[in-house]
Amino acid sequence: MLFTAGDTPAFFHVLIILTTILICFLRFVTYIYVMKRNKTIQTLTKAEEEVMQIIWDLGRCLVRDIIEELGDPDIPHSTVSSVVRLLEKKGFVDHKAYGKTHEYFPIVSREEYAGHGVQSLLSKYFGGSPRMLVSYLVQSQDMNLKELNELMKTLEKNQKK
Repeated sequence: MLFTAGDTPAFFHVLIILTTILICFLRFVTYIYVMKRNKTIQTLTKAEEEVMQIIWDLGRCLVRDIIEELGDPDIPHSTVSSVVRLLEKKGFVDHKAYGKTHEYFPIVSREEYAGHGVQSLLSKYFGGSPRMLVSYLVQSQDMNLKELNELMKTLEKNQKK
């Protein structure tokens, strides 16, 4: 027998630990399920993107760290906190609570968001055609031969994959 009558407090202690582990596991599974279902990345407002850039640069941060990076001490803590909570609601950041303090960290990478931006640009302005986008960039950016050659090599390399 694992527990005896005198071990009742120990039994309940083990039961509480196992219940806590089960709850954490279920939260994790739910989080993964929701993230896989909601693979579409929302577009950020200018303010959200400015704050998100700081979070990507810092990795893990508090709201006061973001305010410090913004370089304007007159920005109210509540304003930045609201923007960060919106980012969390949109699925870009998550947090770990330490009492009343929240440490935020990105859960959508800069590369994922950039990919979303490029796909959006392609579909909105270039009919989904990467060739039209590259053609536009070559014509509008006045690329020199070296840059054009590097671009062609990259395209060829990616085409072979």
